[in-house]
Amino acid sequence: MYDVIALGELLIDFASKSVDAAGYPTMAANPGGAPGNFLAALNAYGAKTAFLGKVGDDAFGHLLLGTMSQAGIETKGIVVDPTVFTTLAFVTFDDKGDRSFSFARKPGADTQLRWEDVDKSLIDEAKVFHFGTLSLTDEPVRTTTQKAVAYAREQGKLITYDPNLRKPLWKSEEEAKDQILWGLYQADVVKISDEEVEFLWNCSPEEGADKLLNEYGVSLAMVTLGPDGCYLKTANAVCKAPGPKVSPIDTTGAGDIFGGSAVSRLLELNKAVSELTAEDLAYIGYFATTAASLSTEHIGGIPSIQDKAVVLEKMKTL
Repeated sequence: MYDVIALGELLIDFASKSVDAAGYPTMAANPGGAPGNFLAALNAYGAKTAFLGKVGDDAFGHLLLGTMSQAGIETKGIVVDPTVFTTLAFVTFDDKGDRSFSFARKPGADTQLRWEDVDKSLIDEAKVFHFGTLSLTDEPVRTTTQKAVAYAREQGKLITYDPNLRKPLWKSEEEAKDQILWGLYQADVVKISDEEVEFLWNCSPEEGADKLLNEYGVSLAMVTLGPDGCYLKTANAVCKAPGPKVSPIDTTGAGDIFGGSAVSRLLELNKAVSELTAEDLAYIGYFATTAASLSTEHIGGIPSIQDKAVVLEKMKTL
């Protein structure tokens, strides 16, 4: 049995290390892809996970398979396709450590995952099914994602979802909104950023959480607030958890690490979402925001995940 299975993109993040006099960056390659970061955080904090996706039969694809295995993630659901190249993302930073993305994905291997590629037995064996919106930007992976979500719901799995908005990957903002909103209607647990709440509804994080609960049928809304921590809400409880003081150098993967860390604590509590108390939400929120904040002091997504003991020690400062 697996605690969580995720479907989506695996890719290489090329992060800017320095810039020459003409403005051209020197880049460092890191493993990336939101679902991979999400699962790696879950594994780091005690969960058993598996991945459904596609990479190219190339150097980067094989590197990613190795990284997933090293992180403890089951890789037998990852298809290696010789006809497409592993997706690449190029990440540059401003002076605050915030990112801008450029993608080599026309097509990338992750977009070419077909329903017949999916090992459905992995979904059968999981408690939780996770997905995001990068697997809704293009066909055939959009249809594959829709079918996988429907299959997981039929099997009674808890559905977790991260909108993970990347505007450059969408044909239009309207299409992005339509697909993100479709995902919200499917999910039991949603991790969403304050910027994504503003993009969708032009409202406050608190109003966004209420919308998720009351209009979309979400059971647990988790709104990340950047350096201000997070806001968690269910029908019966609410919590706002501040983040620790850190010195960020790279925010890549922080939201994914928040999501994986939060779900790891939800699994540890072993309660139905409807039974979570304000104290439970505080435990989830404080742990996840601390793990995510600490990751921003290191380069990359998966490589930046800190040990549980380090997270717990930092929580004492909150």
